[in-house]
Amino acid sequence: MQRKPNRKKQISQNSRRRKILPATFLVISLLLMLLPLESPVSSAKALLSYLFIPQIRAAHATLEYGSEVSQTVRELLSTHHENEHLKEELGRLRLENVRAREMAEENLRLTQALKLSAPRGWSGLWAKVAYRDPSQWYSVVIDKGARDGISERAAAVALQEGGPVLAGVVLEVADTTAKVLLVRDEDFSAAVYGKDSGEGGVLSGSGAGALKLQYLPVPSKMHAGEAIYTSPASSIFPAGILVGHVSEVEEADGLYTSQWARVEPVAKVSSVRELFILQRAQQGENK
Repeated sequence: MQRKPNRKKQISQNSRRRKILPATFLVISLLLMLLPLESPVSSAKALLSYLFIPQIRAAHATLEYGSEVSQTVRELLSTHHENEHLKEELGRLRLENVRAREMAEENLRLTQALKLSAPRGWSGLWAKVAYRDPSQWYSVVIDKGARDGISERAAAVALQEGGPVLAGVVLEVADTTAKVLLVRDEDFSAAVYGKDSGEGGVLSGSGAGALKLQYLPVPSKMHAGEAIYTSPASSIFPAGILVGHVSEVEEADGLYTSQWARVEPVAKVSSVRELFILQRAQQGENK
């Protein structure tokens, strides 16, 4: 039975051959340089050069190629690291840009807020929206409460296009927070009047749709586009705060004793971030 050659022995022999070949080329190169330039020797030099110089050049070219490949790999790795660093830097700059834009918008709102003051006989306090319950979209929780002097049924005003607009009413108060019912909620209501017609009624929320203004006289002089403000007869809201604009007035019907209208609120309850809480000043304040 024929035995298979030992693999380790073959590897050892191959390794020795790889070491012997460079040494052989070196010895031959030295001989070519040291031998005298006589005719037979010159012929031998030419022959040896013809035989071995191509191999020496090939070996040298292989070494240069290997060096170039190694350099290319290093450059590729360096480029990869630089790209990763640039991606991280780009992400950081984008985040800083978003933060800067948000700060600019907040500064603009706060600058406009400084122009807003409480009417005579009322006290005001700015609060930030701290939380919005997805299940109760038409209410928000603010970061001020009883410790800050806020009480139930206080008016909540927002800044819209540089002016104050009615946003809602305080429903519940805790020590450091308060829940505000926004104008679109079905439980919201306020006494209001039309700027042009002077007619008054009760405005109530209807969820996602327009607000409903009820108890208008028949026939009503109110018209589409008319501005609606809080009424002086209200005990909760200061008079003259813009609420919205009439979008539609119900046609008069002899069977009814009053008319109603649809009103689109000005306050964008989905994007409100700060609220100015207004309530009747206690005795001794705002004199």
